[in-house]
Amino acid sequence: MHGNVQRTRKRIEHALHGFTRRLAPWRKRAEQLYEKSPLKGGKLAAVVLALLAVLWIGSGIIFPHHPAAEQNVAVQNNKKFRVGFLETQLKRHQPRLALSGRTEADKKVAIVARTQAIITELRVKRGDRVKQGDIIAVLTDDGRNAQLQQARALVQQRKAEYEARMQLIEKGNLPKLDANTIAAQLRAAEAALAQAEAEIERIRITAPWDGVVDQVSAEQGQFLMLMPNMGQGAGGNEIARMISLDPLLIIVEVSERKLSGVQLGETAEIRLVSGERVKGRVRYIAKSASQTTRTYRVDVEIPNPDNKIPDGITAEVLINLAPVDATKVPRSALVFSTTGRLGVRVVEQDGKVVFIPVEIADDEQQSMWVTGIPDKARLIVQGQDFVREDQIVEAVPAEQQSAQR
Repeated sequence: MHGNVQRTRKRIEHALHGFTRRLAPWRKRAEQLYEKSPLKGGKLAAVVLALLAVLWIGSGIIFPHHPAAEQNVAVQNNKKFRVGFLETQLKRHQPRLALSGRTEADKKVAIVARTQAIITELRVKRGDRVKQGDIIAVLTDDGRNAQLQQARALVQQRKAEYEARMQLIEKGNLPKLDANTIAAQLRAAEAALAQAEAEIERIRITAPWDGVVDQVSAEQGQFLMLMPNMGQGAGGNEIARMISLDPLLIIVEVSERKLSGVQLGETAEIRLVSGERVKGRVRYIAKSASQTTRTYRVDVEIPNPDNKIPDGITAEVLINLAPVDATKVPRSALVFSTTGRLGVRVVEQDGKVVFIPVEIADDEQQSMWVTGIPDKARLIVQGQDFVREDQIVEAVPAEQQSAQR
């Protein structure tokens, strides 16, 4: 810096010497005019001083000298941009997939009559809880008991005939071919008895399993008819509808990108719209995607012994996915590259900025779990938006950077 000052001083002295030589003719002309001019003494001295002041100011404009400014520019050019970093830690993390779904009854069925008759008793109403085998309705007999008694009597008669004729056949009084005939008559009588008993059972409508009567479609005294779509709950033979709420299902739709992380039997946490939280497990994963949404149905089973949770309400499901090696980073550390890829910027030991693309594994409120960052990388968390790849920067710990501010 001392050498620069000396060179600048010599340039100024040389410029002033040349300027003085060029002013020599003008100086002689001024002396001649002075001898002839009435301005002498103090007035002339004032004019000379004013002229010298003008020359001094002009020399500053023509030959500027700012060594301090030049020094500041050089310092600024050599100064590196300072960034704050955090050292990352690669951990085994189990991400959670948050999905919105709805509750659904485990089983639904329409209770229908399997014969034509009139309802004489209707023993349930909407909302009743029933056990397997409980009678829901009773239909008119319409001579079915008489047919049953007749079938039983016929069976007894065929048995007696069978035993008597078999004795005669054994004694040789009847041909052996009659044995097949009387055996067939006995089996026909037993089949008629079984049919009569089944017809009697049809007039007593019972619950197929434990559940809740969700809807009553018929009234006492109503005539039920057999319809072609029998058993589908839309014919004239429907009596009631039942649902089973224990266990209860939570139905969610999972995208094809997240499906590989969902496993059968995996635990899940359910937050109901009422604020209640319950635990469940994954019971079913669809193997075929929906044609409209291209998502896969996943059923989560939860216990509901007291039937407090109804069918069809909204629920948020948090499913535990397969564990992955991931790094926890602040949300603000995520940036986009020039090509539009999501990632982070790290600084190497030599101060060089490097962009690393990442994939989001889990999303939390204040931070995110991402994959793709090596262990103990120096993640830029302060100033990452003001640097570019391959730039050399000054890296300091984020705590130190914050303290200096």
